[in-house]
Amino acid sequence: MKAAQEILTSVNKFHINLGLKRIKLILALLDNPQRKYKIIHIAGTNGKGSTSKIINDILIERFKNEDKKIGLYTSPHLFSYNERIKINNTEISRYVFDRLVNDINNLALKSNIDLTEFELLTAVAFYYFYIKKVDYVILETGLGGAYDATNAIDKSLLDIITTVDFDHTEQLGDTINKIALQKAGIIKENSKVIVSKDNLAYEVIKKVAKSKNATLIEPLDVLVKFENGVNWAYINDKKVQFNLLGSHQAKNLALALTAIENLDIKTDEKTIENALKKVTWKFRLDYNKEKNLLIDGAHNPSGMGTLVEFVRDYFKNTSKTFIFGCLKNKDYKTMIKMLFEIKNQDDKFYFFEFEYKNALKFNDLEDDLKKKMSKISSLDEIKNIINTDKNLKIVCGSIYMLGEIFK
Repeated sequence: MKAAQEILTSVNKFHINLGLKRIKLILALLDNPQRKYKIIHIAGTNGKGSTSKIINDILIERFKNEDKKIGLYTSPHLFSYNERIKINNTEISRYVFDRLVNDINNLALKSNIDLTEFELLTAVAFYYFYIKKVDYVILETGLGGAYDATNAIDKSLLDIITTVDFDHTEQLGDTINKIALQKAGIIKENSKVIVSKDNLAYEVIKKVAKSKNATLIEPLDVLVKFENGVNWAYINDKKVQFNLLGSHQAKNLALALTAIENLDIKTDEKTIENALKKVTWKFRLDYNKEKNLLIDGAHNPSGMGTLVEFVRDYFKNTSKTFIFGCLKNKDYKTMIKMLFEIKNQDDKFYFFEFEYKNALKFNDLEDDLKKKMSKISSLDEIKNIINTDKNLKIVCGSIYMLGEIFK
């Protein structure tokens, strides 16, 4: 049996090829496992992960004394592929993951179905959730929506569209309307769609929803504030402790709470309060006070804007040391420019060359950018900075980079 990692990162798998034909063929051979449980489908540029995790943790808290299982499928991963597939917050075991990747890949090869990395992962997730008899699945799209492998599902309890902004423009289009059409592709006939009216894609989503006789639902009003060392959410005039930092989380929390409100179950306020106190989403405004270290997977301008706003609000007059790295197909010029807007004269800025097939290299940068930052290319250098530098260390950029650094 081959290691799943070897199969998934092989040349013929490790690429993007949007479309639903291949994933539907393999799922049909597996007796369509995606039809065996209830699904909440989530698309968007930023906020998918946080929204998914909040819903997931509330449902786990809701059913903790009942024999119910909650599946969660997210991407990308930080340290291993197993992180993407969880039941009640427990990752799929390495052995089972390797076994399913091998079995489904062999079935695809035998049937002349050329699955991509993400299609194979999605098929594994759908089948694993089926054999484990899960009740609910929170399903996050990988890229886009319309032709994303997760959109092989026939129906969903709810469709949720988070913040829409520019990212993956080479696959999804170079305007908000084009990207919005792709994200809105997850909307199913007669479904319920949760989307905020201040979403840049709202008008496009509204048109698509109308064409599919889907009902649009406006999220609750929620406010998130950090006060006296504690993060709070204000929900329906009630103050609740909330573990995810950043005022931007108000949008994600609003979507998640509205989803819970529109499910076929009753969830009391105490259950929600307990879940919100404990919910975590690693490396999203992840602050370690002891090390004075802030880690964030801001890998596009929209995500970087959230990080910049947070630093401005909570660390305005703090001396900072930045460590940044990203993939070469991202809008790195804009992201670096945004970081320099919060960089003070005596702050330090490092560019990290991390090991990844599509990682941006220091020599890829324009000369004016090279002059503004120092190159580091070893984990030992980063370890030394984190352990000895007295500044606030801000490590941000690619999720793949963060996975390499903190593995």
